[in-house]
Amino acid sequence: MIEMDWISLQGTGEWNEDAVILNEELGLYGVVDGATSLVPYRGEGNETGGRLASQIIKQYAESVTAAEYKGMEDLLREANFRLGQEMKRCGINPQSKDELWTAGAALIRITDSFIEFIQAGDCMIYAIYEDGSIRPITRDHVAAIDHESKRIWIDGIEAGVRSKDQLWETVKPVIAANKQKMNTPEGYSVLNGMVEAEQFFEYGRINRIRLQSLLLVSDGLFYPDEGNTAEEDAVKSLVRKVSQTGLSRYAEWLLQIEREDAECIRYPRFKVSDDKTGIYIQLNK
Repeated sequence: MIEMDWISLQGTGEWNEDAVILNEELGLYGVVDGATSLVPYRGEGNETGGRLASQIIKQYAESVTAAEYKGMEDLLREANFRLGQEMKRCGINPQSKDELWTAGAALIRITDSFIEFIQAGDCMIYAIYEDGSIRPITRDHVAAIDHESKRIWIDGIEAGVRSKDQLWETVKPVIAANKQKMNTPEGYSVLNGMVEAEQFFEYGRINRIRLQSLLLVSDGLFYPDEGNTAEEDAVKSLVRKVSQTGLSRYAEWLLQIEREDAECIRYPRFKVSDDKTGIYIQLNK
């Protein structure tokens, strides 16, 4: 038996571009973080590209049956293919990275003796063991490329800028340029409907020996960083707070911090509040 807690909360954007994947039959669970294209697009229901991307991936992953399942790589490859097909149907130019709807994702599949996983982007999976040790199963592939943008933001703050909108104007060209590096060795991994995305999936499996729980999060749930927090300390703080209070109370605490820092000065970030999606699974309950 497992005990599961999950949330998916909209941030300050017009849509919740995150999604949570819950496929009980397959023991498959995941978080998806959609990102809107630089060239604006609206669906039939006025959805952004990021919203459409996360929902396409969610709907496919939740539709796969145990009889159809052929492995995590095959599953995410098909989800990415369907994303590409839908973009083509909607007239998106596959050669223009500025137009593509994209999404990061982290998925796990629980079996009696091991956990399968697959990931792209900056959604994260952490394994927590009986002795309290924390094992990051995934790597944040966006962090390195975001570093330059974050540095420009912090430089602006140190120069006396106190307006989020003004700071955004300084980093926007860098963020736009980074989009061209998606799914390249110099950039970051992401689901974008194109076949090259498959080359940058990371996947595998871990055993369940003394494994107590699993935490999956989109980046909107990352522990708040004042610009100098060590990654290992931030992970420990995130896991400790979620395990003690649950995802909802952790998210409420984080939202309050974000509201009190509406210009994104104390905690440098690109929006007041990002969408927040997480799954906390306690095994052997």
